[in-house]
Amino acid sequence: MSERVFQTLIILAAVGSGVMGGLFFAFSTSVMPALGRIAPGGGIAAMQAVNVVIQNPVFFIAFFGPALLSLVLAAAALLGWHGGGSLAIYAGAAFYLIGIIAVTVVFNVPMNNALMAVDPVSGEGASFWTNYLSNWTAWNHVRTVAGIAACVSYILALR
Repeated sequence: MSERVFQTLIILAAVGSGVMGGLFFAFSTSVMPALGRIAPGGGIAAMQAVNVVIQNPVFFIAFFGPALLSLVLAAAALLGWHGGGSLAIYAGAAFYLIGIIAVTVVFNVPMNNALMAVDPVSGEGASFWTNYLSNWTAWNHVRTVAGIAACVSYILALR
């Protein structure tokens, strides 16, 4: 792999990580607090709609693209294709793969699936919503920090 291609992949991983960190930041700082301010039935229905709409090709490319780049970059660094920045590449890959992909799969997606089964206007739904808001948002904060940390790590790998 040429150095130019390797540098381009690092830049793409940094940008992709930053985009995902920014998306999660927007949810943590505005979307979820806004949904928490409306009646539980409305918040549940809105989040259920978000969880359906977000499953689209553009999101999947933005979400899984940096994961794939992280795997490629870490493997390339392991094979010695980028000496000085290898530790930063490993860090960026770990932040993205663990802090975003693993957290999403282990925590956020199961919570989203459980929310999809809730009747927005039921008493059970209102109780579920309160726990969902705090737990989902807490794990989303982790994804936010991980995305930003991955972005910074990849930028440092360019030095």
